[in-house]
Amino acid sequence: MPKVTEEHLTNRRRQILDAAAGCFARDGFHRTSMQDIVKESGLSAGLIYRYFTGKDEMILAIVGEWHATRSADLGTASDPLAAYLGLLRAIAGPEAVRQRNLGMQAWAETVREPRIRSLARQGVDDQIEAFRDAAPEASVRVLIAIYQGLLLQASWDDSLDVEEFVAAVRELVRHRP
Repeated sequence: MPKVTEEHLTNRRRQILDAAAGCFARDGFHRTSMQDIVKESGLSAGLIYRYFTGKDEMILAIVGEWHATRSADLGTASDPLAAYLGLLRAIAGPEAVRQRNLGMQAWAETVREPRIRSLARQGVDDQIEAFRDAAPEASVRVLIAIYQGLLLQASWDDSLDVEEFVAAVRELVRHRP
């Protein structure tokens, strides 16, 4: 039997997670079945189960990636405020519908699933750490709440002016005590 490369395994895992994320964004975590993910991915159920034990493991992987990306974006920025404002623009843009849908569902899952709650908490802690030298913890928590609120508003309000919103946040931050 030919040996499978690490790159192949990584690509196959990505294929499964992308299919699952598409299903979850469209139909929600609980309405999506494993069969839906099988169909979306074009792979066999047996192959998918070689990579993941079920939907919960896929959800954890997707949420973990979400937080890791956000933390990396902010943690490596030379200008944390500019990076934060960039995240606001990105999450509210029309191309981020899938990410917004997944984000809202993940936050709802924090009530039910302790592992997802832990990941969400780690995401908050990572943001607090990324801004540690730039702002007090309470201010960072307010910025996180603004991000979360924008994600929600952008999901149901097509008339939201993202640039106006970002400009208002910039002004709020400039005038903080």
